[in-house]
Amino acid sequence: MTKPTIAILIPCYNEAKTIKKVVTDYKNALPEAKVYVYDNNSTDGTGEVAKKAGAIVRIEHRQGKGNVVRSMFKDIEADCYLMIDGDGTYPADAARKMCDLVINERADMVVGDRLSSTYFKENKRRFHSFGNRLVRLLINVIFRSHIRDIMTGYRAFSRDFVKTFPVLSKGFEIETEMTIHALDKNFYIEEIPVNYKDREAGSTSKLNTISDGFRVLITIAKLFEEYRPMLFFGIFGFVFLVLSFAFGIPVFRDYFETGYVERFPTLIFAGFLLIVSVLSFVCGIILKVIVQKHRQLFELILINNRNNRG
Repeated sequence: MTKPTIAILIPCYNEAKTIKKVVTDYKNALPEAKVYVYDNNSTDGTGEVAKKAGAIVRIEHRQGKGNVVRSMFKDIEADCYLMIDGDGTYPADAARKMCDLVINERADMVVGDRLSSTYFKENKRRFHSFGNRLVRLLINVIFRSHIRDIMTGYRAFSRDFVKTFPVLSKGFEIETEMTIHALDKNFYIEEIPVNYKDREAGSTSKLNTISDGFRVLITIAKLFEEYRPMLFFGIFGFVFLVLSFAFGIPVFRDYFETGYVERFPTLIFAGFLLIVSVLSFVCGIILKVIVQKHRQLFELILINNRNNRG
């Protein structure tokens, strides 16, 4: 049997200060792996520094981490993929264990969990910590999971996951999309705590707390609608049903007491809310059936992907 191949994927944008050490550290940790740096329109010579450090450098002209990941997953062939950031915040000491979980334990996605380790001690951006906690809470409640770190950029993937994951996000919301996709499609997920250290002096984060955080929340809402439509539309249906009763019951009570309907506009509005409620429940039921059929189709695609590889 041939030895499993490992690809180290490093999406980069203006990380010249740290990329040499990142490439060197991971080449030492996994000497059999190929290191790919995808330069996303850097203006500080990141690509040149990475190439001198021994990485295979490619250019992604479409701006955004999601676009970079899309190209990486499409272009690169391997049995195990280890994705890290180029900012030097993830030490390489967990790399071997993460890849072993994919290769030997057949995990589909291994999450490098920062939040159970040193993240809150090392991270100096208070709102980033709050955002990580909020996203974790929302995902785990909506999708009934127990993932400890949703937005980490340190992950290992199987070939099955990489070659069947439809990347739709363009920016930093890609990690959230990966996690939800893995949960919905019942991929085998493992988590291990990994050390995290804050950026070096002079290295600046490309993540905007407000705008990128808002994009992540919008992505969660969108994927909530797409992956859990019965619950999504059921919530709206229930709210409209309660409002319909709140407006309609007093009108009916007056009618039974007096025999007259004196508030026709209120009655019409209550009827309208009831119709919207019923339509929401019906939409949820129909979309739930469609999503279930899509999951069945995905399983067939996954089987076909494995057969083609074998």
